[in-house]
Amino acid sequence: MPFVEKKYRIKGEKKYRAVAGLSMGGGGSFMYALHHPELFSSACPLSASTGPITLEDAKKNLLRNNPNVQDSTVASYYNRHSALALINSMPDDQKKAVRWFIDCGDDDFLYEGNSLVHIALRKKEIPHEFRIRDGAHNWTYWRASLPTVLEFVSQAFHQY
Repeated sequence: MPFVEKKYRIKGEKKYRAVAGLSMGGGGSFMYALHHPELFSSACPLSASTGPITLEDAKKNLLRNNPNVQDSTVASYYNRHSALALINSMPDDQKKAVRWFIDCGDDDFLYEGNSLVHIALRKKEIPHEFRIRDGAHNWTYWRASLPTVLEFVSQAFHQY
């Protein structure tokens, strides 16, 4: 962001910044916006990786490369890299810090994680848009999503 904001003539304030991505980039969108809500007005994860869904999933992921992983390391990893954990620990005063637009196809292999994120956001009463449409984890699906995502982001920019 500092490079882009220095090189190009843009408005470098939170109210004019959004983060969006698809698949792993959607996971990055979740992580950036959840870790740094002070930086973005909107976040739009599409067909996003949500990180480990449970502590057990986190442990399986970590055991692949480190058979001696400690439970405290697993818990720390989960709490830092799971969208679900980050949402569940979000302070009440941050619930409206970011406008959320989450979109995932009904045939996408990441459907479960995105659906669980939607449920967690609902339970925490965090405002968000959640879209499930017919489609899979591919460019055909994402191409159809992009105009709606750009409109969502633009609405946030114009409300100021």
